[in-house]
Amino acid sequence: MSDEMMSETKVAPVIMSKWRAYYDLTKPRVVALLVLTAVVGMSLSVPGGLPWQLFIPAMLGIGLLSSAAAAINHIVDEKIDAIMGRTHNRPLPEGRVSTNNAIVFACSLALLGFVLLIVLVNPLTAYLTLAGLVGYSFIYTLYLKRATPQNITIGGLAGAIPPLLGWTAMTNQVDPNALLLVLLIFTWTPPHFWALAIHRKNEYAKVNIPMLPVTHGVSFTKTQILLYTVLLFVVGLLPYLVGMSNWLYLIGAVTLNLMFFAYAWKLKFHADENTAMDTFKFSIIHLMLLFVILLLDHYLLPVG
Repeated sequence: MSDEMMSETKVAPVIMSKWRAYYDLTKPRVVALLVLTAVVGMSLSVPGGLPWQLFIPAMLGIGLLSSAAAAINHIVDEKIDAIMGRTHNRPLPEGRVSTNNAIVFACSLALLGFVLLIVLVNPLTAYLTLAGLVGYSFIYTLYLKRATPQNITIGGLAGAIPPLLGWTAMTNQVDPNALLLVLLIFTWTPPHFWALAIHRKNEYAKVNIPMLPVTHGVSFTKTQILLYTVLLFVVGLLPYLVGMSNWLYLIGAVTLNLMFFAYAWKLKFHADENTAMDTFKFSIIHLMLLFVILLLDHYLLPVG
């Protein structure tokens, strides 16, 4: 094998490793779920198919700004990420990406996403998406996360707005039905994240992050999770009750919300060492399926 070929063989894995590090900065699984909820917001906002001239730049713009927010979260949390077991192998603590390069990367994603939205979609969606980035990356991550045990309750609004962004991308207006989708995710967020916080309580305590299990105890947090799943069940009925969706969504929402309640009940009264993490993992599946069912209901059983 020639020296040139050997050099190329060595360079390729390095490039792939560097690419993967930047990819990990964007929290791709989280962003994929956010984009899914945005697409559902787009779909429910208009009858029939989506105009690709708006759909493609809207999806890309929302995805890019969400990825930028995730990267900024990595930058702000670099020091605590290095200590916590769940996050110590992220790109910044491991040195796979420098802080300066991560800042440039995040700013580039944010700028590109904002330009796409404001030029090819509409200013309302561009500024709302930018507000979501500021809310998650700075108001939540930089301040609320370190200031109050209700951090995720208040800061969860930033992560709940993608359906609204999708809606405004298609219609250029804020609609009550879009806000109902936001309320659905807003109500889902605390029991979703508090289940993880219970599992990682000691790690949050070690880095002085006042998550609810750290400040108020695990038992209190479990009660809050159970109560929120009851509230989520009620909120989950609203899309059907206001005529936004049909019976397919109703059956799916009742089934998924009862399952979430069952996980929360077990967590409160019959928990083992895996129940908190099992509840957290199910909550992700819950939200994904709930929005997929909303989408299917909209196209298979159009209201009116």
